[in-house]
Amino acid sequence: MKRLLLYLISLGISATILNSCVSGKSALKHGDYYEAAMAATDRLRSNPDHKKSKEVLRSSYSLAIDLLDTDTKNVLASGSPSMWRNAVNNYNKINTLYEAIRTSPGALKVIPKPYNRYNELNEAKKKAAVECYEEGIQEMMTDSRQNSKRAYFLFKQANDFAPDYKESIEMMNQARMNATVRVVVESNDNAQGWNFESAIFGAKDLFLEFYSPIQAYQDQSLKMNHTMKISQVTYQENKPSISESKNTYSDSVKVGEKTVNGKKVPVNEKVSATMITYSKNQLATGSVNVVITDISSFAAIHQRTINGNASWSGSWSVCSGDQRALSKSQKNQCGGSETYPPRGELNKNTKANLDKGIREEITNFYNSY
Repeated sequence: MKRLLLYLISLGISATILNSCVSGKSALKHGDYYEAAMAATDRLRSNPDHKKSKEVLRSSYSLAIDLLDTDTKNVLASGSPSMWRNAVNNYNKINTLYEAIRTSPGALKVIPKPYNRYNELNEAKKKAAVECYEEGIQEMMTDSRQNSKRAYFLFKQANDFAPDYKESIEMMNQARMNATVRVVVESNDNAQGWNFESAIFGAKDLFLEFYSPIQAYQDQSLKMNHTMKISQVTYQENKPSISESKNTYSDSVKVGEKTVNGKKVPVNEKVSATMITYSKNQLATGSVNVVITDISSFAAIHQRTINGNASWSGSWSVCSGDQRALSKSQKNQCGGSETYPPRGELNKNTKANLDKGIREEITNFYNSY
């Protein structure tokens, strides 16, 4: 067993190394020098003397650095609105490769003095922060929820590049406030006594907030945009369906002994038993109608019926005849009686599926709103 385990482990390691080797060579062949250098470096970390990986790293490293540096010069010369962000990305790649080689003894033998661009990266981040901040300001000048969402992420990027740059945090919060849709969740009454507020309030989105009518009334400084109501709640448990399968089992069992020619031999008797297995299935279905209304126009802007269901199954067996013909597990199944779903289980599971459907519907609608 130990030998087999060691073999499997070595086989797995060999497969990983072989896969890395193939991926590195393939990346080099297709001109993806950075990926080729990274794959070779990673391989040399676990196998410092891997010949093919050394060859790939030796061939790809200088090409990767040259390509990234040239791309950076070209993008900065182009005056692109995102040129400094592109420069940061390229410098990060060079530095990532630098750190990877430094922590791979095998790779360090091939490239003893890897390049880094930490000084350049620091300067590029400062300018990328300016770039993002100014673009965010431009997005904020357009009174659009989608523009405000873009502005939020631009201000966040600016703050990531240069923490506390200007009013990036304040502007980020303002952009989020402008982009946020505030929804008043109206209460609903239904015969099942189901409450869907946890499903609605559980729909998470950065630019979406839910309020109860009381909360909306108490905080009138915030403009409410929509109302959401769940109505026409239906629930039905279908009549259970029962099917049966019948099997007959036979066996020869010892019932005694007799003496034949001075020797005792067993006396067997053929026995049989019948097992009837009943399978019972029951399905429950439910539905709710979700209506979203624009508060300013009183118009229903989204309406969808959500369906949910739940199922239950159970079985039992009844046996007749000589149970000596049955196996131990078969005997244990005998003597059963009709089974029923636990009280309220179908109702609870149907409600859970409706909750899930409501959350997904809300998320899908507001992602594209």
